[in-house]
Amino acid sequence: MSLIEKIESAEAAGALLESTVTNLKNWMSADFLPEWVGASITELIEKEEWEELNDRFYQTMAFGTGGIRGRTIGKVTASSETGTPSAQGTPEHAAVGTNVLNDFNLIRATVGMFRYVKEYLDESGRHDQPRFVIAHDVRHFSRHFCELAASTWCKLGGQALIFDGPRSTPQLSFAVRHYKATCGAVITASHNPSHDNGFKAYFEDGAQVVSPHAEGIVNLVNEVKLEELVQFLDVNLDHVIVLDSSADEPYLDLLEEMVVDTEVMQKVAPKVVFSPIHGCGAISSVITLRKLGVEVIEVPEQMEPDGRFPTVKSPNPENAEALAMAIAKANETDTDVVIATDPDADRMGVAVRDRAGEMVLLTGNQIGTLLAEYRISTLKDAEILPEDGSENAVLIKTFVTSPMQEAVATWHGLKTINTLTGFKWLGEKLAEYEAEMKAKLFEKEGLAVDYDACDIWTKAELMLDYSTYFVFGGEESYGYLASDKLRDKDANAAVVMFCELAAYLKAQEMTFPEYLDSLYLQHGYYEEKTINIYFEGAAGSQKIKNILESYRSDPPKAFGDVTVSGFTDFGKDEIIDADGKRIAPQDFYFLELSNGYSFAVRGSGTEPKIKFYVFGRSDVTDPEELAEVKVAANKVMETTLAAIDAEARHRAEA
Repeated sequence: MSLIEKIESAEAAGALLESTVTNLKNWMSADFLPEWVGASITELIEKEEWEELNDRFYQTMAFGTGGIRGRTIGKVTASSETGTPSAQGTPEHAAVGTNVLNDFNLIRATVGMFRYVKEYLDESGRHDQPRFVIAHDVRHFSRHFCELAASTWCKLGGQALIFDGPRSTPQLSFAVRHYKATCGAVITASHNPSHDNGFKAYFEDGAQVVSPHAEGIVNLVNEVKLEELVQFLDVNLDHVIVLDSSADEPYLDLLEEMVVDTEVMQKVAPKVVFSPIHGCGAISSVITLRKLGVEVIEVPEQMEPDGRFPTVKSPNPENAEALAMAIAKANETDTDVVIATDPDADRMGVAVRDRAGEMVLLTGNQIGTLLAEYRISTLKDAEILPEDGSENAVLIKTFVTSPMQEAVATWHGLKTINTLTGFKWLGEKLAEYEAEMKAKLFEKEGLAVDYDACDIWTKAELMLDYSTYFVFGGEESYGYLASDKLRDKDANAAVVMFCELAAYLKAQEMTFPEYLDSLYLQHGYYEEKTINIYFEGAAGSQKIKNILESYRSDPPKAFGDVTVSGFTDFGKDEIIDADGKRIAPQDFYFLELSNGYSFAVRGSGTEPKIKFYVFGRSDVTDPEELAEVKVAANKVMETTLAAIDAEARHRAEA
């Protein structure tokens, strides 16, 4: 039986999807592909690895508005892919397939992005050479993909700049603006498992691409044909500009600017245990902290860059397991604060010691609330913000981030903007505010300004007078930002801000949990939990689709004895933000429950899972009452979580 006959037989038996067979045949007939590609496909067919082939070929990896992300190493690896592995176990070739991140999909993304950027420049009357800055983390194939993208860009006629080694996602966002590039990309899968990688795309403002550029790039990426890719497979770095460590200095200067109260950092030097979890975090964070006088205790086993992330199950700093070694080091060295960053250093997780001496993990919502409260208060003390606040000053958060942060902002007299999930929406807001300020300043004063060159006081004055001053932004998934000199979440900056807060609390002889409790007494007790339900592969993708589509066509009416009192469909309903701007339609739902709780539903854009974000609030004013309120709220939360989870799993199978 021939290979074609074998896959057709598997399709007839229901083992292979029709789309899988179509894509497989396309690749098998492409005689221009390298020999190892055909050998890998042949091996997987002969071994009847139908599930693996479905996962790899059932669709063409979609270039979404943020780029592409997914497996780069298959669950089953063909011997031709494995070849001669690297010292860290990286296969010789990324997995073959239409739905995996390999050389072919990486080139396809780069070619489509170049064509869009070239058209954009020409239509704008800017006939510049398209300039592309690329950074990468420590993952399998990250350096190779970075060099491949740069080589492809230069072959197309553009100018490409890459760093001489791994750099963080926030530094890439900063570098796009600093080098006045047309666009940028980071090769990373953030906190995903080690077998994943990604290509995250940025535009000239330093933010991830949004409309109308997003749709334009997506369309041109999807138009790139398989046969066009072969000419770019060989990497040539002759015309690629490589940035060395001197290129880090402007970004490191920005990190130092994150400290508002320099006196407290000088008087009360905090002591922290730090881990980059084998990623990029150590490159910028440790240098800056030590320069600021922070005593940094490293976790030696996790300081070395390693795409296998060998000491953790998952390199995600929100997980207790990922911080276990750092917490052990904290106990060994009598340290009260543990900080960890994910592989591309855009997310930060922490553990802090309570009054009883126990280490406590703070949630992303709690960290964001503490940073927001402290930063707003400190900016007021420094007279950068008016004492009574201003409607022209803003805190930006996602809809799925704790409403407690809006309560904090409102109490301080600031406006709150809620956005869809993803920092690209926050970046879009910052671009609007910057453009508005420049336009009004020129209209009223006849002046132009180099915005990125302004110090914090000048920027605040300009934005408060002519637009909206960005104070702080964040999302529940451990991402934070407090400077619009870059346009993505910045764990390096968050580390600095958290250490400033640690110094302040040490001076006040207060623990982080006590500081948080003081805010609960002021604003009420807020509790938030997240349900993550994983559905992998082609079959899993359909289950996630089932849940999302059924929520729209048949919204839930009740969860046990708790009824649904409100339902908002962000894909159909018109949602207007606090600036009067319409929120872009998305498959995202928000439900209000009769017990006073609420939750949001969305599919993850980065992992094969669907997420449910559940929120509750309880009144509390008495410190003695707070502990009881926490226990009671937790019972309601656990019951609510169980009901939502069970209902979702039923919908997945429907």
